[in-house]
Amino acid sequence: MSLHVIDPGLYSQVVDGGRPGNRSLGVPPGGAADKFALGIGNALVGNPADAAALEVTWAGPRLRAEADVACVLYGAAFSLRLRDEPLRAGRTFTLQAGETLEIGAARRGVRAYLCVHGGIEAPVILGSRSALERLRAGETLRCQASATRHHSLDPCFRWNRLPRVLRFLDGPQAEWFAGQAFASREYRVRPQSDRMGLRLEGEPLAVPARELVSEPVCPGTVQVTPDGQCIVLGVDAQTIGGYPKLAQVIACDLDKLAQLRPGSHIRFVRVELGEAECAARAKRRELHEWLTRLQLARELFDCA
Repeated sequence: MSLHVIDPGLYSQVVDGGRPGNRSLGVPPGGAADKFALGIGNALVGNPADAAALEVTWAGPRLRAEADVACVLYGAAFSLRLRDEPLRAGRTFTLQAGETLEIGAARRGVRAYLCVHGGIEAPVILGSRSALERLRAGETLRCQASATRHHSLDPCFRWNRLPRVLRFLDGPQAEWFAGQAFASREYRVRPQSDRMGLRLEGEPLAVPARELVSEPVCPGTVQVTPDGQCIVLGVDAQTIGGYPKLAQVIACDLDKLAQLRPGSHIRFVRVELGEAECAARAKRRELHEWLTRLQLARELFDCA
């Protein structure tokens, strides 16, 4: 069974939990840019949190079903149409055989995840089904035949109460910029931003005339370019870099990077390591609570 790709949308890509553990090979972790949204979407259709789904960016695809498929689009607020009627993102539905689903533009945020029951059956490479290329017209996405009752969850979570505030720890070269008010400035997300990273625009920082041997970097690393502007690395970023590393966005806030639109104004708040660890535990606990609730709800109502 499969979904036929009529129009791939602006940038659609099969993703899952990513490829951790391969950075020594120069392979970035990749996977979903917003793993919290992926986990909730998968739970709504009865999947493990890291099952493969279709990440849609800005404007989504048109897909035709070859068999009934239980679906949900979860994450940013995209417009959806099925049978010439609008659908609500975040609510499960059954795409019936021969029907075409149209995923329009994102009204808020940037990315959402089309999750199907059983996950998308993409090839496994280095332990992950995440695609190495974006979706193309004429492709097919293999998945199970399935159906679902209506389940929904509004995207309002405790960990994301301040979506345009990024908490950070000092980076290895933070002392290069001592005395500069990085955390007190506001930055604007530039259009030249993607899964590799967010390019920011703000009052330039003074970059010391010092040489730096390329060092490991990871998602959330804040690098300062020679013109004094900052880049926040994303899930598809390179594994080493030669720009000074001013800061490291804490793990709890990495999912926010996926939903920041060009033109958004953001600011950074410095925290201590203990605060970062507490925030990470709280986010994991919240996700676990929601996954458990959704699993119990499906078991209760689907068996009723």
